Amino acid sequence: MEKTDLESAKRYLEEKGEASLKVDDDEFPPKFLEHLILRGLRFDVIEPGRVIFTMNIPPRLLNSGKYLHLGATVTLVDVVGSIAIPAAGFPLDTGTSVEINVSCLDAAYLHEEIEIDARVLRVGKAVAVVSVELRKKKTDQVFAQGRLTKYLPFRSKM
Repeated sequence: MEKTDLESAKRYLEEKGEASLKVDDDEFPPKFLEHLILRGLRFDVIEPGRVIFTMNIPPRLLNSGKYLHLGATVTLVDVVGSIAIPAAGFPLDTGTSVEINVSCLDAAYLHEEIEIDARVLRVGKAVAVVSVELRKKKTDQVFAQGRLTKYLPFRSKM
């Protein structure tokens, strides 16, 4: 019986699954994902090496459990964390994310106002590290904590 189940799963993935997952590149506009997740993000505070944004969680960012989707949370850590690097006085071209980790401590729900607080921990010659906390604004409770490591583009001295 186990072999049959594996064969069924394999067949589904090879035939039906692949056909249902096909998406034409022209179906989505450029930067579709960023727009989907970041629309509604409001800038609140900028300090040297720190930025804070707020947003109300919209229905489009909920998962099947009706709370903020982890993919949206990771994108917020990546984007808001990247914005903190220029706030620390470094060039706007903040490079490429090489590591993102997120610990989920609680859930945030529909229409809940959240705060995304990013602080630069270190910027070296090639790498920057940023800590990002996502809090429920009403209670100040941290519901997710992230860390972003970015490779910084080489700057020519010529």
